[in-house]
Formats: sequence, C-alpha cells, structure tokens
Amino acid sequence: MTEPSPYARRARRDITFPSGDDTCAAWLYSAETSVPGPVIVMAHGLGAVKEMRLDAYAERFVAAGYSCLVFDYRHFGASSGEPRQLLDVRKQLEDWAAAVSYVRSLEEFDPDKVVVWGTSFGGGHVIRTAERDHRIAAAVAQCPFTDGLASVLAIDTLTSLRVTARGLRDLVTSRLHRPPHMVPTSGEPGTVALMSAPDAKPGYLALVPDGQEVINEVAARVALSIPFQFPGRSAAAVECPILFAVCETDSVAPARATKRHAAKAPKGEIRTYPEGHFDIYVGEAFERVVTDQIAFLTRHVPPAT
Repeated sequence: MTEPSPYARRARRDITFPSGDDTCAAWLYSAETSVPGPVIVMAHGLGAVKEMRLDAYAERFVAAGYSCLVFDYRHFGASSGEPRQLLDVRKQLEDWAAAVSYVRSLEEFDPDKVVVWGTSFGGGHVIRTAERDHRIAAAVAQCPFTDGLASVLAIDTLTSLRVTARGLRDLVTSRLHRPPHMVPTSGEPGTVALMSAPDAKPGYLALVPDGQEVINEVAARVALSIPFQFPGRSAAAVECPILFAVCETDSVAPARATKRHAAKAPKGEIRTYPEGHFDIYVGEAFERVVTDQIAFLTRHVPPAT
C-alpha cells in the first residue's frame, strides 16, 4: 500500500467529459490564479486508474502553480463504457484527444498551454498525442511504453505464448458477443499475466491506496495488439518539448528501446533513474522524478502568476 502524501490534498472537483458515446470520469484541480493558465492532462498506464498515485503527482503540480485534469479511460475506473476492463488503444487515444479538447473549452485555462503527462502505457499515448496535436505545449512521458516488440521480448517465451492463447480466446469470445475472457494485468513470475516480472505484481499493487479496490485484470485481446504497438516511433515527429523519464532497470518498458526512440525527438530531454518500472511512483524516487518534471515544466510552460 502507498504511504500518505506529505502534501495536503488540494481542492479538486469530480467531473466527466464526453468521449465517443461514453464519458470519462476525471478529477479537475484548479491552480490559484486570476488569469487563464496552463493545465496538465494526465492519465495512467496498463489497466491502472487515477487513484493509483496520480493524485500525488497532481498535488505537486498544483502546488507549483499548474492546474490538472486527471482522467480514467473509458471502460475503466469511474468512467463509463461496456464491457468493463476493455483496453483498446484506438479508443484510449480518442480519450486523450477528448480530454485535451475538454480543457481547451474551459475559460479558466489557456488553450495554447495544454501539457500532456502519461505514465507507462499512458506514456506511449502521450507521445502519439503530442505528435498528432501540434498545439500541445509540452509533454512528459514517464517510464513510457514505446516499443511493443521490446516489451514482448522482455517476457519469457512460454509466458508470452500462454498470454497470446488467452488473447485469441478472448477475440473469439468477442465475436460471439460474450463477456470478455480476462488476463491478469500483473502476476507472479511464471504465471499468465501481461506483466509477470518479479517486481510487477508487488509494484503494481503498491500503487493502490488503503481501502481502494482495483481490478487487476483486463480483456485478454489486448495481448494480440501489444507486439505491434510502437508509439516511440512517433517521437521524431513531436514538435513540442518532451521529457522522457526512463527507469534504467525497467522490466516492462525496456530502457534501451525507449532511449533509442527518445533520442529522435527534436526537442526531447531524457532523464534516467536507477530504478525499476514501479519504483518511481513512491518514496525518494518519486521525489526526484517529480522535482525534475516540475523543473522541465517551469522552463517550457511557466505557471501563470
């Protein structure tokens, strides 16, 4: 379980915004400013929801003068969408576009000072969103998923084959209009799960706050698409400043592939940390990474006074 934040929870509003035929649930944090200022749009990674430590980041950003919109993807958390726990990359990218469009529609924010911040699988979405939307002011990709092939090769072959089999079963199930066949998001080494490195399950569940229940599974069909996802290739076309926070011992999104893609971003900055994929959400590593992110944001998209 996560430790209590050393910062008092900032005032936030529970809101929803439309995306497709459904709605995304979000927290809206507003900075104390008398003029329209920058806003950071934030979302999580593979099957995770906003309660899994994104409030800790948002509170720090708000304390630095930034407003934040922290949202759940459709089919997850408090957002609508059926079936539940369906991880569809195309739809999640649509959710990012909808979230950016929503904050631009609010008078309290400067529509040309929208920052996108994503972590893990969401870090890959951030790269693609910044590539597609040239009005994005800056981006932060934290321990980002950039290369599907590299991530699959980081898993032992037998586990990969067993996860693929579940994905095929779920695909058949979907064609028959039946409930999804699930696969654990994180699991113990040797088990059938999307993430099964030794640090995966304890690291993933360590992000869950006391008293919160998080569903540790997703529709297995996503396993069929992951090997063909290469959001890192979009880095070369990202025109805005973008910060890559890379974990050197990342068991989920291998650092070597991420650094190779990140180096091609015209205005990219790379910060490396001697931790694993789940370590930078908590403790001293969290303090270092969020301090670096605030410094990056202050340089490129200063908060309103």
